[in-house]
Amino acid sequence: MSKKTPDAVDTATTEIAPPSRWNIALKEMLGGSVVISILSVLSALVVGAILIAVTDPGVHKAVGYFAARPTSTFQAIWDSIFGAYSSLFQGSVYNFRRPEFATGIKPLTETLTFATPLIVAGLGVALAFRVGLFNIGGRGQMLIAAACAGYVGFTWQLPPVIHLIVAVLAGIIGGALWAGIVGVLKARTGAHEVIVTIMLNYIAFYLVSWMLRTQGFLQAPGSNNPKTAPILETAVMPKLLGPSYNLNTGFLLVIALTIFVAWLLSRSSLGFQFRAVGENPNAARVAGIRVDRMYIYAMLFSGGLIAVAGVIQVLGVVPAGFSSGIDAGIGFDAITVALLGRAKPWGVFFAGILFGAFKAGGFAMQAAEGIPIDIVLVVQSLIVLFIAAPPLIRALFRLPVPAGEPKPVSLRRPRVKAVTR
Repeated sequence: MSKKTPDAVDTATTEIAPPSRWNIALKEMLGGSVVISILSVLSALVVGAILIAVTDPGVHKAVGYFAARPTSTFQAIWDSIFGAYSSLFQGSVYNFRRPEFATGIKPLTETLTFATPLIVAGLGVALAFRVGLFNIGGRGQMLIAAACAGYVGFTWQLPPVIHLIVAVLAGIIGGALWAGIVGVLKARTGAHEVIVTIMLNYIAFYLVSWMLRTQGFLQAPGSNNPKTAPILETAVMPKLLGPSYNLNTGFLLVIALTIFVAWLLSRSSLGFQFRAVGENPNAARVAGIRVDRMYIYAMLFSGGLIAVAGVIQVLGVVPAGFSSGIDAGIGFDAITVALLGRAKPWGVFFAGILFGAFKAGGFAMQAAEGIPIDIVLVVQSLIVLFIAAPPLIRALFRLPVPAGEPKPVSLRRPRVKAVTR
């Protein structure tokens, strides 16, 4: 009978020491959604830098004599990328070329102005996400809200503060009821919300376009243009920092709504039911939650939030009168903002500010460096691409897979070892 030597290891009884709490916390942080979002933005900026260098005429000229002066080519690439992104920063955060702080900080206020409707519309889309609904009807809900708020704003004669409040509420109610149609059809008939919201976008657009061309509805009196009359001064959102800046008090309303949505989803019983339905509607139904009602309530809240974006556009951004293009693509950009923010209120808030910076700085980048504005749109699209594919980011940066998520399946065929007897 052979004896085991001290160096022999019994694999059946060997115990592996569990990882420390710090290792577990570090793994969760590196594989978490926040790090994925940050790295997605950085990856998109890197790809955008490559596109800027490839499309720059100065780089093309320097490449022509690369063999003679290779350093000139690298210098041209650096100048192109640095010039574009520095212009993006100065057009969206702070302009160092301005002598005074009050004028230098104006780009940041423009970023917040662009971000204000994006944030609140993103909150509406994110809330629907949390309930398992895909609300892509932001354009229609914004148009109906703009029509309701604008009609009250330029036709009703009310005292200053009351007039603004009534106009805002009219827009919110209009957008919420328009989205509520989707919730009712989803709850009562099982209609898919994506198809219904797409159709309602077209209905809202052509309905508002018809009212803008018809006297007695939205068309300005005595005008043939498809445009409304200017909003009365009593219903215009006041400027937040004075007449020299475009930022209005709608930004404060958006901050309040972000806090409200965060409380609603994490602290209220209705928010708990929303999240339960979003996780598993069948289990929520077994637990006694009225899933059909939650669909209706969720679309009402979602439409009301998106409606605020339309209200801000009409009463704050363009109070001189609006046309059928008042939505400015915000309804679809809100989907991107909600995805980047991981459908979490404060994540959506900062994602909206980021995309507001892209919008504000993109124009400055185009004016200062001649970079096509399409590059900014490409960067935004790449952010969505990387956000939608977390395994791709984890593979690029070798990030760990957080606990609870399945590991990516290898596409290699397993090698079969021969068994010898």
